[in-house]
Amino acid sequence: MNTKPEYIKTSCFSEYDTLKRVVLCSPEFMTIREPINETQKQYLKENIDTKLAMEQHQQFVETLQQNGIEVLLLPPLKKFPEQVFTRDIGFTLGNQVFVAEMAHDVRKGEERPFVDLLEKEEMTYTNLIGDKIEGGDVIIDRNTIYVGISNRTNETAIKHLQSLLPSFEVIAIPFTDTYLHLDCVFNILSPNEALIFPGEIEPEKGKILASRYDLIEVSKEEQATLGTNVLSIGEKRVISLPINKQVNQRLKERGYQVIEVDITEIIKSGGAFRCCTLPLVRE
Repeated sequence: MNTKPEYIKTSCFSEYDTLKRVVLCSPEFMTIREPINETQKQYLKENIDTKLAMEQHQQFVETLQQNGIEVLLLPPLKKFPEQVFTRDIGFTLGNQVFVAEMAHDVRKGEERPFVDLLEKEEMTYTNLIGDKIEGGDVIIDRNTIYVGISNRTNETAIKHLQSLLPSFEVIAIPFTDTYLHLDCVFNILSPNEALIFPGEIEPEKGKILASRYDLIEVSKEEQATLGTNVLSIGEKRVISLPINKQVNQRLKERGYQVIEVDITEIIKSGGAFRCCTLPLVRE
């Protein structure tokens, strides 16, 4: 008798619908070998306490599971020090999973364990071979997909994505090269609210976002601790860092349930909750 639960294989039409299935990877081999972002440069000398990072990650996994979310774990491999940031290796848009081709040498090849997982779970996927695009730059809200133009994602890849998803409106969002991915400066919380670190997004595109969302501004101090990079898990529940007190207070004032989890060791490498999760199913 087959007791395996039945799932819609893949479905993701927003950043805030109820999260059901998600891909993570333990930071077992996490270390800063060669700084690939500004945050890593700051922590290069101090580096990562891997044991503490693993403990914090496990707490995050357990928090997701306690909230009814199935967590699929990729096998951590020693050659991939950035593997904890599963968001970048792919993304689910509508009912399609896309597998990215990683841009930076230190991350090339991370896609393979993800492809193995998809094939084991019998999920179809589209391989974006030759495209320069990473999941941290890709944000979906119903029939609109916002894609950041960054050092990891270019306009050619965005045009290709639009051709693959003709029923969606794909909007390119240029932002300053100070930050690695779009989700470091912008993140959608609900159909009408979003977090933003002001002054980084190209002004005309910033106006479009301001016309569509009530923008909750994140301070420079809390952007440094990745205040925008929360994870919405549905029903106005948001996972956030305890240290980002202003962001958490503003969310609570707007009726969000803020679930605080400490992953401050992991954020030394430049990513927080959204970066560490690759949603497969939201409903």
